[in-house]
Amino acid sequence: MAENLPFPADPLPAGSRIACRIEYDGSHYSGWQAQPHLEVRTVQCTLEQALADVAACPVRTHCAGRTDTGVHGFCQVVHFDAPVSRSCKSWVLGGNANLPFDIRLHWAVPVPTDFHARFSALSRRYRYIIANGPVRPALLGAQVTWQRLPLDAELMHREAQCLLGERDFSCFRAAACQSTTPMREVQALSVSRFGELVIIDIKANAFLHHMVRNIAGSLMAVGSGRKPEGWCAQLLALGDRTRAAETAPADGLYLVDVEYPQRFSLPPTPPGPLLLSGASKGVL
Repeated sequence: MAENLPFPADPLPAGSRIACRIEYDGSHYSGWQAQPHLEVRTVQCTLEQALADVAACPVRTHCAGRTDTGVHGFCQVVHFDAPVSRSCKSWVLGGNANLPFDIRLHWAVPVPTDFHARFSALSRRYRYIIANGPVRPALLGAQVTWQRLPLDAELMHREAQCLLGERDFSCFRAAACQSTTPMREVQALSVSRFGELVIIDIKANAFLHHMVRNIAGSLMAVGSGRKPEGWCAQLLALGDRTRAAETAPADGLYLVDVEYPQRFSLPPTPPGPLLLSGASKGVL
């Protein structure tokens, strides 16, 4: 199903499970997850309120990846069980009519009841975008991370290859991480330059808390010459988070794709985020 096709207007029965693609700028949100004990603005609460306005009753959503404060979603996938009969068109257009400008639903499709946005996912893909120049960009704001020291993207790419495969990522794991295991499988990892943008592209079965930002921080330390080539392999062997580089800022991090079994027939995700639309196919 292509994303540019009209949204189906036929009502779906109450109780139908709906999957959606959500795009958001995380700059003004305290992450994805609702935090009812705190008076903070989150993407989940904002989305659920917009869907509740469409349904005229509460709607509870479940996401593929709980992004942190300031992290962006180009392809966040969520699901919910519709409490009332509505069409996919109503969920998308009605939801967007009630959402602020920095959150958007791109599609909604019915899925089997055994689909789960988080637990059915085969992999997740993130891009970390670095503006690498002597002056901080004025227009991109919180859309990219700025690094004034020159970065050797080819060196960073070579350095990153030691992280491929199933490994113990304790050295890139936040102290507050609640995962029962530090083992994760990185399936693809590349670093590319397009003009003044350096893009770290990483795909894994799942990620530890702050894993991508901690990897980005250490790769930038090598790419800027502050640490020697081969340092990341040493960090893996040590398994000590305190020996790695500082956590890179949230600004440049995007959840860009989530992979699911083909039987669910979810619409494909275009390359993104959109600020990379002029980049070469090799980068995307």
